[in-house]
Amino acid sequence: MRRWHQLSEVAIEALIRLCGFSATIFVLGIFVFVCREAWPLWHNDAFHLSEFLFSIQWYPTSAVSKHYGVLAMIAGTFSVTLLAMTMAVPLGLGAAIYLGEFCPSRPREILKVLVEMLAAIPSVVWGFAGLTITSRLIVRYTSADVGVNLLNGALLLALMSLPIIVSLAEDALRAVPDEYREAALALGATRWQLTWRVLLPAARHGLVAAVLLGFGRAIGETMAVLMATGHAIHLPTSVFDPVRTLTANIAAELGEAPARTTHYQVLFLTGVLLFLVTFAVNLTAGLIIRRERRP
Repeated sequence: MRRWHQLSEVAIEALIRLCGFSATIFVLGIFVFVCREAWPLWHNDAFHLSEFLFSIQWYPTSAVSKHYGVLAMIAGTFSVTLLAMTMAVPLGLGAAIYLGEFCPSRPREILKVLVEMLAAIPSVVWGFAGLTITSRLIVRYTSADVGVNLLNGALLLALMSLPIIVSLAEDALRAVPDEYREAALALGATRWQLTWRVLLPAARHGLVAAVLLGFGRAIGETMAVLMATGHAIHLPTSVFDPVRTLTANIAAELGEAPARTTHYQVLFLTGVLLFLVTFAVNLTAGLIIRRERRP
């Protein structure tokens, strides 16, 4: 019986360890699959990596001259995401500070539910909202000729990123020990001084994580930007220009690209590029947080 209990404990520990490593295994599996589908490009004389990264010409189905340049889509992806973060981060952190430190308990619970409901809205519904509501507002109140443009997509991505930023930022602020609050108030600090000089520095690691997860939510969004940004391939020079993102391009063309063709493989290479960008952002954030934790 004792030996049976020992074997059970070993099996349970192994299962728990496997569950702990499962996320890493799944991510590596996805990365290997995407790289495997894109690998034949390295032996394709018709494909050039320099053209892929630095050309704005995207003509994958041309009968005369095929081109696979994603520079315009890279610019569109980062311009939409950065503009969205410019709007979402101040609003999200401000909402988190209000909910965590200034809002009474009953309104706080109602507002938290409303914020979390934003995360439950499907991205295609956000896309419909961009087509029918925000696009018309942009045309009415700005000088834009069309409403489906970079600004429209950024507005939607900002709203879609808010639930993640608000929830995680509020949790980070509430995780600060109450002794910090009591000590600051005992020294005569106001509520705003307490928030600005004590809580925000103490919770900066959690706040950075909230912003990065919001960035990842925005850069990986597909349907909303596909429907709301105009889906045009060119380098944006204004927030009112239509753009196309990498994710929207994959969603729009993967279903029509014949399997094992250069077009098909280039779309998977685009997925590899997105994966590497996300990895670089997370790695940079981890290095920054590790440096800040050093005494």
